[in-house]
Amino acid sequence: MVNIPGRKVAVVGMGGAFPTCKDLSEFSSKLFANKSLIRTFDDAMAYEKQVRSTVAGFITEPEMDLEVIWDPMEGIYPETYIDKLNRIPDANLATSDVGSIWSMLAAQNAIKMAGWSTDLVQSERTGVVIGSGGSANTILRNGWHNFYVFGRKTRHSGGHTVDRTMTYREAANVSVLIKNKGVCETISSACATGLGNIGYAYRLIKYGLQDRAITGGVESTSLETFIGFDGMMVLSRGFSPEESSRPFDMARNGFVCSFGAGIVALEEYEQAVARGADILGVIDEYFNNSDGDGDMFYPSFAGQQRLWKGVMAGSNEKPDVVKVHGTSTPSGDAIELLSVIDALGEEGYHISAPKSQFGHMLGGAGAVEFITALLMLKEQKVLPCLNSPNLNPELETFQKNPDWKGPVKPLAAYRHLLPQESFSKPINSIVCLNYGFGGTNSALKLSRYDK
Repeated sequence: MVNIPGRKVAVVGMGGAFPTCKDLSEFSSKLFANKSLIRTFDDAMAYEKQVRSTVAGFITEPEMDLEVIWDPMEGIYPETYIDKLNRIPDANLATSDVGSIWSMLAAQNAIKMAGWSTDLVQSERTGVVIGSGGSANTILRNGWHNFYVFGRKTRHSGGHTVDRTMTYREAANVSVLIKNKGVCETISSACATGLGNIGYAYRLIKYGLQDRAITGGVESTSLETFIGFDGMMVLSRGFSPEESSRPFDMARNGFVCSFGAGIVALEEYEQAVARGADILGVIDEYFNNSDGDGDMFYPSFAGQQRLWKGVMAGSNEKPDVVKVHGTSTPSGDAIELLSVIDALGEEGYHISAPKSQFGHMLGGAGAVEFITALLMLKEQKVLPCLNSPNLNPELETFQKNPDWKGPVKPLAAYRHLLPQESFSKPINSIVCLNYGFGGTNSALKLSRYDK
């Protein structure tokens, strides 16, 4: 690939599926009003004696104006869905799990906002790059239940089990719906998936392989996903739902497992300008790397140092806001905050932690949080870090290690960087951060469009 000089990438549309919100407008309003989208998870409460955590940011089918059609034999297998608003054709619903449906709806909204014509959408120069962090568990659980528990023939698990559960089902369903003729691909990298797909799509456009892309990440509501993390004992417990996600706070004890989708429309900058598109932001740089320390779970300060060096690409100009990963895990939050301080210093920017408002959307996290960055640019307001009144006034254990080469002040010294309520300020650039199991790290620098 040859870097084409001056080829930039604009964001021209966005859409998604968000807990407790009927659309993007309500999502934005609630976020800037400092609201939490987290609530008691009814599916988990049904197994209250078997789980530790009982809160999540989740979306039900009725909230998306969908109706589940259950299998006629046991009523436990979602054979297909009905779109009550007739947004998605029945043929496309038949090949979809609910996350794929969210992706298609969000893609429609992003394309409408972008103002792309049918010819542009269906061009060889338009790609689809969408991924999720896990399997279509609802389809798999009930499909295999028919086979293993009830001893039924394979046909009773449905004729679409494969296409409804394959790894790149969201990208495939969106591509089939919009009929693009460019790439159709998926990047799956745990909790860095959402930002990783957007970053990959950005590179496709930057290096001249595509002119536009529908891209993002999704994680559909799934009890299996929830109990997997609950079994790891990494989910928040002991707080009210709205206080459960508390990045950087001393009392944090785990993240809130949540679900949602974020899809954006990217376009080569000059083409977007030429057709008079409403440009939501400009992607300046994307960088990703691996920790390389052989640890599946523990965050790497050195890996994040290299990440910052890559995304800043030699620039000394500080972003106005850093949108952090900020999961509310004890070690992850501390390492991340100190890596931000190491890269940018102690003044001149603010830190936003959207997971404090809607939890950790796993494969959808980076994409939905990228949308929050676009909303911050639009509104010229910083989203808060809720539930973080008390930061550790003592040094972290790892800071006392003689080999530690990072900041030597406790987290409480940086209290002023973490607003607990939304507030207005001039915002020209934002850096978005997301990390995932296996030591994968992603960072993206986004700037306000200057006409």
